[in-house]
Amino acid sequence: MRAPIGSFDNARPAADCLAELTGPVAEAVRAWHGTVPAEDIVYVDTDPAIADTAAFVEHYGQELLAQSANCVIVSAKRGGESTLAACLVPSGARADVNGVVRRRLSARKVSFASMDTAVQLSGMEYGGITPIGLPSDWPLLVDSALVGLPYVLVGSGRRRGKLIVPGKLFAELPGADVIEALAA
Repeated sequence: MRAPIGSFDNARPAADCLAELTGPVAEAVRAWHGTVPAEDIVYVDTDPAIADTAAFVEHYGQELLAQSANCVIVSAKRGGESTLAACLVPSGARADVNGVVRRRLSARKVSFASMDTAVQLSGMEYGGITPIGLPSDWPLLVDSALVGLPYVLVGSGRRRGKLIVPGKLFAELPGADVIEALAA
């Protein structure tokens, strides 16, 4: 199969390669029932040594920077309580953590979750976290620019491999909140 974006040697429907995904991501793909057909969720095998955005687009093509997103986990604090949330923003941008994210989560302070916390509670590898398969009780803040893209490249839950999905899928994920200008 040919990937809908990029030039990848190995592209397959994600449902056909669940063993390549972490448990939470595989379960989310297996149970998917949104308006986007499950076969439109594509897995591409990639080199884990170049999973970080700059190295990835240098190797696989600069055009992917405009078609990819990063998912970061944040910790929002208010009144002694702490809540985890995910932010999905275009890869060439940063989540406006101290402005838009803090206000949207009604928090006094928002910071990036520690790597250990993000990995342990998401069930995914650092550098491969994806919004697909995150705990359903976490808010998922999605930059609206991503929802309008025909396809978006995101993590697969592991550093090896990526998922390519129609942008509108993000609005259908559990806890999704599509926000204008989430990225700074």
